[in-house]
Amino acid sequence: MDLSVVLFTSDRGITPADAAKAAEDAGFHAFYVPEHSHIPTSRDSAHPGTGGEIPDDRYLRILDPWVSLATAAAVTSTIRLGTAVALPMEHDPITLAKTLATLDHLSGGRVTLGVGFGWNVEELEDHGVPGKKRRTVLREYLELMGELWSKEVASYDGEFAHLKPSWAYPKPVQQPRIPILVGAGGTPKNFDWISANADGWITTPIETDIEERVAGLTETWSAKGREGKPRVVVLLTSRLEPGQLERWQELGVDEVMMGLPDKGAEEVRAFIGKMGARLTATA
Repeated sequence: MDLSVVLFTSDRGITPADAAKAAEDAGFHAFYVPEHSHIPTSRDSAHPGTGGEIPDDRYLRILDPWVSLATAAAVTSTIRLGTAVALPMEHDPITLAKTLATLDHLSGGRVTLGVGFGWNVEELEDHGVPGKKRRTVLREYLELMGELWSKEVASYDGEFAHLKPSWAYPKPVQQPRIPILVGAGGTPKNFDWISANADGWITTPIETDIEERVAGLTETWSAKGREGKPRVVVLLTSRLEPGQLERWQELGVDEVMMGLPDKGAEEVRAFIGKMGARLTATA
């Protein structure tokens, strides 16, 4: 089972490059960062973890994920670099395809694109994305990017995304596309979307009954005619019970991701080293 870390980036504390290098040195599989372009001060959207107010002021201070991962790529050589999660709907998909292909090219094929549907509807609407259409927009943007990543001459014509026949390089090292994981609740609707459009699932911080959810995703995956199995990444939000990692691994969980504390660089580096040694010995 792979063990990874996620840094809720901000303009204070440890930098993404510093944290990624420490995580690589400690033997972690992947380093993830989140995305929010901004947080509207007035909104009707409820945070999924609290149902109300945003629980952490780092939401207001998140660094750009692509710049963050580029700095991490420059000081590492083996650790995978991902988002947990990004919001592609907030970008021009043609430009984002170029950014991600370049990052994958320069990092030697180490990028994982974790995406979400976007709980903050007001944030998406500021980017011109209708809240009720965000799943459609995400699907079309991912499809368009996939065409650019894999085809000599790419084109696309959807409701929200359009591309005339075009050349675009570099292509990602990973073919036919950069792996796509979806961070969302473990519901039948989401599992249907993941099985049709992505390569795996990242659990949410409030997820329960992981065993039951993984079984449901696997069943949906097979019903869609997908080969192999979806990649399952569990976001660890509480203390591990004895034998928990072993049970998850037997169930088919591929990766466990743990959050890093909002502390200074020295403290975070020490935390990464300590947890890396502990979890590696457990896994």
